[in-house]
Amino acid sequence: MKEVIAVVRMNMMNRTKKALTEVGIDAFFAHEAQGRGKGFVNPEVLKGAEKGYEEAAAILGEKGKLYPKRLVTVVVPDEEVSTVVETIIETNTTGKPGDGKIFVLPISDSIRVRTGETGEISIA
Repeated sequence: MKEVIAVVRMNMMNRTKKALTEVGIDAFFAHEAQGRGKGFVNPEVLKGAEKGYEEAAAILGEKGKLYPKRLVTVVVPDEEVSTVVETIIETNTTGKPGDGKIFVLPISDSIRVRTGETGEISIA
Protein backbone atom coordinates (compact mmCIF):
# COMPACT_ATOMS: atom_id res chain seq x y z
CA MET A 1 0.00 0.00 0.00
CA LYS A 2 1.04 3.57 -0.64
CA GLU A 3 -0.11 6.96 0.55
CA VAL A 4 -0.31 9.61 -2.15
CA ILE A 5 -0.28 13.15 -0.79
CA ALA A 6 -0.98 15.94 -3.24
CA VAL A 7 -0.85 19.69 -2.69
CA VAL A 8 -3.27 21.34 -5.14
CA ARG A 9 -4.74 24.77 -5.77
CA MET A 10 -7.94 25.58 -3.87
CA ASN A 11 -9.83 26.24 -7.09
CA MET A 12 -8.85 22.82 -8.48
CA MET A 13 -10.25 20.76 -5.61
CA ASN A 14 -13.67 20.06 -7.12
CA ARG A 15 -12.09 18.99 -10.42
CA THR A 16 -9.64 16.78 -8.53
CA LYS A 17 -12.43 15.10 -6.51
CA LYS A 18 -14.44 14.45 -9.67
CA ALA A 19 -11.44 13.11 -11.60
CA LEU A 20 -10.42 10.73 -8.79
CA THR A 21 -13.98 9.43 -8.50
CA GLU A 22 -14.17 8.90 -12.28
CA VAL A 23 -11.10 6.62 -12.17
CA GLY A 24 -12.55 4.62 -9.27
CA ILE A 25 -10.86 6.31 -6.32
CA ASP A 26 -13.75 7.15 -4.01
CA ALA A 27 -12.03 7.25 -0.62
CA PHE A 28 -9.67 10.11 0.18
CA PHE A 29 -9.14 13.00 2.58
CA ALA A 30 -8.91 16.71 1.81
CA HIS A 31 -7.39 19.16 4.27
CA GLU A 32 -7.06 22.94 4.20
CA ALA A 33 -3.43 23.98 4.03
CA GLN A 34 -1.22 26.99 3.41
CA GLY A 35 2.15 27.07 1.76
CA ARG A 36 4.35 28.31 -1.02
CA GLY A 37 7.01 26.99 -3.32
CA LYS A 38 10.64 28.04 -3.22
CA GLY A 39 10.35 29.85 -6.54
CA PHE A 40 8.11 32.57 -5.15
CA VAL A 41 10.79 34.35 -3.14
CA ASN A 42 14.19 35.68 -4.22
CA PRO A 43 16.57 34.42 -1.50
CA GLU A 44 18.67 37.62 -1.62
CA VAL A 45 15.61 39.78 -1.04
CA LEU A 46 14.58 37.48 1.81
CA LYS A 47 18.02 37.86 3.43
CA GLY A 48 17.71 41.64 3.18
CA ALA A 49 14.28 41.59 4.77
CA GLU A 50 15.60 39.40 7.60
CA LYS A 51 18.34 41.99 8.23
CA GLY A 52 15.69 44.69 8.52
CA TYR A 53 16.21 46.52 5.21
CA GLU A 54 12.93 48.30 4.48
CA GLU A 55 13.49 48.22 0.71
CA ALA A 56 13.84 44.44 0.77
CA ALA A 57 10.73 44.06 2.92
CA ALA A 58 8.78 46.26 0.48
CA ILE A 59 9.99 44.23 -2.51
CA LEU A 60 9.15 41.01 -0.70
CA GLY A 61 5.62 42.27 -0.08
CA GLU A 62 3.03 39.70 -1.07
CA LYS A 63 5.59 37.18 -2.32
CA GLY A 64 6.47 36.11 1.20
CA LYS A 65 2.97 35.15 2.23
CA LEU A 66 1.54 31.66 2.42
CA TYR A 67 -1.09 30.76 -0.16
CA PRO A 68 -4.23 28.72 0.54
CA LYS A 69 -3.99 25.18 -0.80
CA ARG A 70 -5.69 21.82 -0.41
CA LEU A 71 -3.87 18.71 0.74
CA VAL A 72 -5.38 15.55 -0.76
CA THR A 73 -4.45 12.23 0.85
CA VAL A 74 -5.22 8.87 -0.77
CA VAL A 75 -4.18 5.40 0.44
CA VAL A 76 -4.26 2.81 -2.34
CA PRO A 77 -2.79 -0.58 -3.28
CA ASP A 78 0.58 -0.29 -5.04
CA GLU A 79 -0.92 -1.05 -8.46
CA GLU A 80 -3.24 2.00 -8.25
CA VAL A 81 -0.55 4.58 -7.43
CA SER A 82 0.20 5.46 -11.05
CA THR A 83 -3.51 5.97 -11.77
CA VAL A 84 -3.87 8.33 -8.83
CA VAL A 85 -0.68 10.28 -9.65
CA GLU A 86 -1.49 10.58 -13.37
CA THR A 87 -5.06 11.70 -12.63
CA ILE A 88 -3.89 14.39 -10.21
CA ILE A 89 -1.27 15.64 -12.66
CA GLU A 90 -3.69 15.72 -15.62
CA THR A 91 -6.32 17.53 -13.56
CA ASN A 92 -4.07 20.13 -11.93
CA THR A 93 -1.52 21.09 -14.57
CA THR A 94 -1.79 24.71 -15.72
CA GLY A 95 1.88 25.13 -16.62
CA LYS A 96 2.28 27.94 -14.09
CA PRO A 97 4.07 28.00 -10.74
CA GLY A 98 1.80 26.80 -7.95
CA ASP A 99 0.36 23.77 -9.75
CA GLY A 100 1.27 21.67 -6.72
CA LYS A 101 3.37 18.76 -5.57
CA ILE A 102 2.80 15.03 -5.13
CA PHE A 103 4.46 12.77 -2.57
CA VAL A 104 4.23 8.96 -2.49
CA LEU A 105 4.94 7.19 0.82
CA PRO A 106 4.88 3.53 1.85
CA ILE A 107 2.17 2.38 4.25
CA SER A 108 3.04 -0.65 6.38
CA ASP A 109 -0.52 -1.49 7.46
CA SER A 110 -4.09 -0.27 7.71
CA ILE A 111 -6.84 -1.30 10.12
CA ARG A 112 -10.55 -0.72 9.66
CA VAL A 113 -11.73 0.22 13.15
CA ARG A 114 -15.29 -1.05 12.73
CA THR A 115 -14.37 -4.60 11.67
CA GLY A 116 -10.73 -5.04 12.66
CA GLU A 117 -9.81 -5.94 9.05
CA THR A 118 -6.17 -5.26 8.24
CA GLY A 119 -4.10 -4.74 5.12
CA GLU A 120 -5.44 -3.89 1.67
CA ILE A 121 -8.91 -5.26 2.43
CA SER A 122 -9.30 -2.49 5.01
CA ILE A 123 -8.93 0.21 2.34
CA ALA A 124 -11.19 -1.44 -0.24
